[in-house]
Amino acid sequence: MYENNFVSVIVAAAGMSNRMRSRINKQFIFIDNKPVLAHTLEKFEMCKYVDEIIVVAKEDEIDYCKKEIVKKYDFKKVSKVVKGGKERQDSVYNGLLALDEKCKIVLIHDGARPFVKVKNIEDGISGVTKYGACVVGAPVKDTIKVVDDNNDIKNTPHRSQIWAAQTPQCFWRHIIMQAYKAALDDNFTGTDDSMLVERLGVPVKMIMGSYENIKITTPDDLIVAESMLKDKEIIFKKRNFVFQGR
Repeated sequence: MYENNFVSVIVAAAGMSNRMRSRINKQFIFIDNKPVLAHTLEKFEMCKYVDEIIVVAKEDEIDYCKKEIVKKYDFKKVSKVVKGGKERQDSVYNGLLALDEKCKIVLIHDGARPFVKVKNIEDGISGVTKYGACVVGAPVKDTIKVVDDNNDIKNTPHRSQIWAAQTPQCFWRHIIMQAYKAALDDNFTGTDDSMLVERLGVPVKMIMGSYENIKITTPDDLIVAESMLKDKEIIFKKRNFVFQGR
């Protein structure tokens, strides 16, 4: 609960994992002896403002998700595991339909982003009360080129105006519901949740996230993820060593 607003989180975990070239869903691949999805859910479980978590999974993976993720790791805030749809947008909409009736604030997060920080989650929640809609992201570090169909450069936007959108993406419930229903009526498919809200003319604020908040999509991402966790473990051990005065 945040300022008397019931906070719900929809975790989209029904992807096909085609780019991972794995026989199992990328959400269930182990990093640091724990499934990716478990790492992700752990962050929202830790956030004191989150009241419920709804996981959206492929229909044939719902039982596995309930037993091997939710039950095994004792995620008490996961209220439902619901069936995903053909596209991510369909899956998130199924999650929206499953929200607790008390829900006022909705966060939508990719199950394959296990490195989201609790602070980013809290910032997103408070951002909803300030702005109505906000997206966690980070300024791009590279120069971006806009090209045509022949790969000829047409424009070079100023880097200061380009951000990489991440998740969670955070909204008042009535705003995101209106956006999804409008997209459904118009047969419109967006590339993220914010895009559906933007097309209604509703302002969306970009708030600072973390460059660590990567989405695990390819085998190379798994290598990066393992390396990040290993580095964190080394840092923790060093700090613990100093704390104990050794």
